[in-house]
Amino acid sequence: MKSDIKKVVLAYSGGLDTSVIVRWLIEEYGCEVICFAADLGQGEELAPLNKKAIETGASKIFIEDLKEEFVSDFVFPMLRANAIYEGRYLLGTSIARPLISKEQIRIAQKEKADAVSHGATGKGNDQVRFELAYYALQPDIKVIAPWRDWDLNSRESLIAYAKKYGIPVPVTKAKPYSSDRNLLHISFEGGILEDPWAEAPEDMYLLSVSPEKAPHKATYIEIDYESGNPVAINGQKMSPATLLAELNWLGGENGIGRVDMVENRYVGMKSRGVYETPGGTILHEAHRGVESITMDKEVMHIRDSLIAKYAELVYNGYWFAPERELLQKTIDESQLTVSGTARLKLYKGNCTVVGRKSEKSLFNADFATFEEDEVYNQKDAEGFIKINSLRLRIRAMMGL
Repeated sequence: MKSDIKKVVLAYSGGLDTSVIVRWLIEEYGCEVICFAADLGQGEELAPLNKKAIETGASKIFIEDLKEEFVSDFVFPMLRANAIYEGRYLLGTSIARPLISKEQIRIAQKEKADAVSHGATGKGNDQVRFELAYYALQPDIKVIAPWRDWDLNSRESLIAYAKKYGIPVPVTKAKPYSSDRNLLHISFEGGILEDPWAEAPEDMYLLSVSPEKAPHKATYIEIDYESGNPVAINGQKMSPATLLAELNWLGGENGIGRVDMVENRYVGMKSRGVYETPGGTILHEAHRGVESITMDKEVMHIRDSLIAKYAELVYNGYWFAPERELLQKTIDESQLTVSGTARLKLYKGNCTVVGRKSEKSLFNADFATFEEDEVYNQKDAEGFIKINSLRLRIRAMMGL
């Protein structure tokens, strides 16, 4: 019953949807609205939120700096898993939702709120991500999802509603698409991007220069790893958030990390997304580079067989589910030996590992060399091949 809702905590971005939702909740429920915005590295986007939320009708707003927790406790565990959804998407939006939900529930409990709310649409993935996390953290929480309840069924009707109540509209004809930004990436979807044949306009990109305009000279960097986590760039130790921000700058300057794809949403439809993930792209390549000399072959192959499932769980919103936690423990066990340094070459959109070293390296030049050696008897390979070919030979002998 609407009369039971006296206080709501809204996940607030200050964009068109959540700006309208503040007023809609007040009008429909007659309730107090508390806004919450997570600072995950979106920068200047947060500056006007305090004033805007209050002027729109919110009783208060919490803006929480979660950058370090975001990178250390969410981004890095995901990167340890080498998680990429459908072979291309580094899950920048997906991985932010569980942390936002976690803090939103904490504030709701602190403020003794009756419900939480979000601005995700009934067509998207975020409604699932938010609400699965809410229920995992507080099973009896009431959730208000305006996009599934109201009759404002288009961007045009939202804009009209905003104008009616004097709410500033952040979507313009100059930038007719929606975006989501944090320290790992920025995403763009909707509007002019809904035609999968149309190339995304160059002036849309914010974190990277086009590869064509990137420097004509390559940039070389070294990234140090300890137990699967990056800890330093060019020998300088940094906090997780600082390290990722630095790599975003280095990658962006060299045109790295752009992805334009049509992906399969959890709710069943295909959707086009354009992403910029410069720092995450570099870390993914660097991590693979250090793993290549420090991880046992069979351990790596088993871990690799888990990547698609892990990425799917993150994409679909099951961060707080026991199956994701189980996979994380297995993956983290595989990372205990992943310590060392990767040297990378950044050049015009390309990120290439050109060197790797580690005190825990399993690469042994005495065995791997093509030159003369005294540790490997090449004659031994004959028996190895015959044993492994036995079932194939029997099959052929049987004419099968």
